[in-house]
Amino acid sequence: MADIGVEPYREITFDADGDADPAERTALTGVDATDLVLFAHGWNNTPDTARGLYRAFFAPFPALLSGTSGVRLGYGGVTWPSIRFTDETIPNFPHATQTDPAPGLDERTVAALKGFFPGQDADVDRIAALLAQRPDAQEAFEEFGLLSRRLVTTGAGRAGAMGDLAAENGQGVSAAILTDDTLTLCQRFTAALADTGMPVEAGPPGPSFSIGGSLKHLWDGAKEVLRQLTYYEMKHRAGTVGQLGLGPLIGQLSLSRPDLRIHLVGHSQGARLVAFALKGLPRGARNVKSVTLLEGAFSHYAFAERLPDGLPGAGALSDAQDRADGPVVSCYSRSDTALGVIYPLASALSGDYASELPGLDRRWWAIGHDGIQAVTPCTTLTLAEALRDGVPDSGCVSVDASSVVKAGGPPSGSHSDICHPELARLVLAAGRIVRI
Repeated sequence: MADIGVEPYREITFDADGDADPAERTALTGVDATDLVLFAHGWNNTPDTARGLYRAFFAPFPALLSGTSGVRLGYGGVTWPSIRFTDETIPNFPHATQTDPAPGLDERTVAALKGFFPGQDADVDRIAALLAQRPDAQEAFEEFGLLSRRLVTTGAGRAGAMGDLAAENGQGVSAAILTDDTLTLCQRFTAALADTGMPVEAGPPGPSFSIGGSLKHLWDGAKEVLRQLTYYEMKHRAGTVGQLGLGPLIGQLSLSRPDLRIHLVGHSQGARLVAFALKGLPRGARNVKSVTLLEGAFSHYAFAERLPDGLPGAGALSDAQDRADGPVVSCYSRSDTALGVIYPLASALSGDYASELPGLDRRWWAIGHDGIQAVTPCTTLTLAEALRDGVPDSGCVSVDASSVVKAGGPPSGSHSDICHPELARLVLAAGRIVRI
């Protein structure tokens, strides 16, 4: 077993369909602990990178547990197939190779894309060539859009419980990033990148793809379109792994280890994974004692019984919080530009843009941008309040963690700035492992 600096530590590896490694499943059952914190990473390329994140996040826990009697805390890392572009910053985290944001794709990102989309090497190579060459031709953007969209999973496996909102589930609508005109998307994402503070190539005044106008500057936005298409695929995988993999596994633990208290933690798309694990948890299993969502990259309406803002139906997780025998805590930060600026634009449905400024349409905001919305009751706290007074023992809780989740450069901002002792303390408080 990998050494990440805490013991006992176990890993559980899932494939894209939610199937777990049998040997790791058995090892998890035998962990010598009263409480088990299971952490699911978000964007990530290799198991070693995931372990580096777990090592950094779990590092404060032993000291925080000092003097606590009756608790033997175990640690677990959930590994699942995801992807990270190497220009995405991870503050204070030396375990992942980083490059400065730049046009085109570096070799490591190309290799990661080929691993994430197996069997599509030729398409990935052509996409990389287009982003490197930046041709000033509408036909090149059309080819880019066709090849990029061909990478992602579509069709019957996409529908149903894998959407965050009823509008995505059987309503005959699609995400705009899969259907809208490629040039229009590239223009919108280029503008959004500028909003995050990222230096992008300036375009000509007026409509950037008017007759005779240059198109080269829109390749900045094209790279972001590709990035968001990979996240669209990650969204699907996270829901699948959570609902069909992790949830049933936790249900089995409730039978084989009824004494073991489970505490779920997830970052970014990994937050979506652990949230959907609640939906896959068998009714009657009461071993999930807390859920902590760190900068969750899914809808802030996912837990809503009824959707506001003219959206039909309910959130996909509208009753899931009741399956946890403890609180569901969402940490959010307004300095997370990945969720505050880029995510709303990527999440909008086809034909449903309310504004050219993507961050203004609250229908598509993420739970890691402003917390859990349209759920009653839902307690809202600052991180300082949560650490001073604790959090409720059940129900939904939104915690503004902007005081610590604040470092990082464009385009993602503070999205990955999660390795802080204060957030470790919050996990322990949410699980009633250490009383505030």
